[in-house]
Amino acid sequence: MSSKEKEKIDVPKELTSGYAQTQSETLAVESKSEELFIGIPREITLQEKRVAIVPSGVHTLSTRGHRVLVETQAGASSNFTDHDFSECGAEIAYSAQEVYRRARVIIKVAPPTLDEIEMMQEGSILISPLQLPIINAEYLYRLKHKRIIALAMEYMQDDEGSFPIVRIMSEMAGISAIQTAAELLSTSHGGPGILLGGISGVPSAKVVILGGGVVAEYATRAALGMGAEVRIFDDNIHKLMRLQTSVGRQLYTSAMNPVYLRRELLDAEVAIGAIHAEHGRAPIVVSEDMVRSMKPRSVIIDVSIDQGGCFATSELTSLDKPTFLKHDVVHYCVPNIASRVGRTASIAVSNILTPLLLRAEGARNFEHFLFHHTGLRHGIYTFRGCLTNRYLGQRFEMRHTDIDLLMTSGL
Repeated sequence: MSSKEKEKIDVPKELTSGYAQTQSETLAVESKSEELFIGIPREITLQEKRVAIVPSGVHTLSTRGHRVLVETQAGASSNFTDHDFSECGAEIAYSAQEVYRRARVIIKVAPPTLDEIEMMQEGSILISPLQLPIINAEYLYRLKHKRIIALAMEYMQDDEGSFPIVRIMSEMAGISAIQTAAELLSTSHGGPGILLGGISGVPSAKVVILGGGVVAEYATRAALGMGAEVRIFDDNIHKLMRLQTSVGRQLYTSAMNPVYLRRELLDAEVAIGAIHAEHGRAPIVVSEDMVRSMKPRSVIIDVSIDQGGCFATSELTSLDKPTFLKHDVVHYCVPNIASRVGRTASIAVSNILTPLLLRAEGARNFEHFLFHHTGLRHGIYTFRGCLTNRYLGQRFEMRHTDIDLLMTSGL
């Protein structure tokens, strides 16, 4: 036997029989995604006239396989009928109990009441505003007890880090604030009879705006369009620069200096609070003493009231009784100011929420979707029996847990 034959090793045939032959293709198998069952109850608080998803949004969701259950008359205040919703693929429920009992994802444009929380099924997902003036410890305990995953609309962020719901509502709030101020200055609403924009020979009214964000931008545009004199205050100089560039003209702007602010408030006809806090309560920048020094029957419109307000004298009001008088100054502190134009506001909210819900397609469940979207997690304040918002935990002396830690341990 030659040396080559001695070195040769026999390889079992079963190990070489498939060599260089075409193999069958194998594909990755994805987990089956969960279809959303979305509930839209009729709003019953704060004279709310908006609806979270309009018929066109329902049509988009239903054609993609999601179920939408709408309580009867939910869109009536926004001039959307049950027929409009059903024709677009929605199921109509004839009681709030049915919506909360059957749907797992509840979407509202006003915070739920304690009774509404009680009707929700355990483990539901709630998307609604978190209006700090009406939140209390019992409210949070109820959500925790029901293990609700609650997201605050105004704290949800998009991929760029901005707040889309806040932005679109702020655009309307800024315009509506100036329109409301013009009405409150007229004698038909008990005002001093001042036209917001000046005419030949008569100086225009002065409007002081606190904040340099989106509300301030649109309030400034509306006020200038009416001919009013505008003063804008914000500690973020970059916001003031951006606002002037956006408006396209030189404006009176200032840092939030108390001396300058007091001086401008002394002879202002209108003061608008438009400060948005990324976390927790809006800061109070106008003291009660400053309010006391303002002109008799001047007008304060606190758009920041849904985050507690930026005037020391602000108190929550509603659309049926929107104003109160304090130190002879008219206060307008309605948290859902955009409800004055309910149809426009509903379409605007729906245009943001519908694409957001569609992005959940392909996820195993809604929690899995939240896990992969940091901006949405920013809006979570209760998660499966835990409080996750630091500000609320400190305010009500309740234990809070980081949402990222909870989701990482649970998924």
